[in-house]
Amino acid sequence: MTRPVLAESEYRFMELVWDHEPVSSGALVELCLETFQWKKSTTYTVIKRLAAKGFLKNEKSTVTALVSREEVQANASELFVERTFGGSLPGFLAAFLGGRAISEQEAAELKRLIDESRED
Repeated sequence: MTRPVLAESEYRFMELVWDHEPVSSGALVELCLETFQWKKSTTYTVIKRLAAKGFLKNEKSTVTALVSREEVQANASELFVERTFGGSLPGFLAAFLGGRAISEQEAAELKRLIDESRED
């Protein structure tokens, strides 16, 4: 199931959840006040919105993520490559590298990732 992409502020909020979960909603209110200068009502609105989108749950005043940071990053990356490069991973890589040289270690890591992901 593909989940909607998070807005920047929602992603930063989820980072707090991932870093502190399970976290009480009260503690999350305090974290959001310190980190974003959000009011209590803003924090609860974001909790409700992200719960409705399927990213987290708030059960008995304890907030936990329903998706991992890696899942969210992978989904956002895939959508970016699709929108910006028509789904072309080589096109993305060429633009990302922009003619810059990569180290032997980076090249080996990219090759390992490609080999692991190759369709047989």
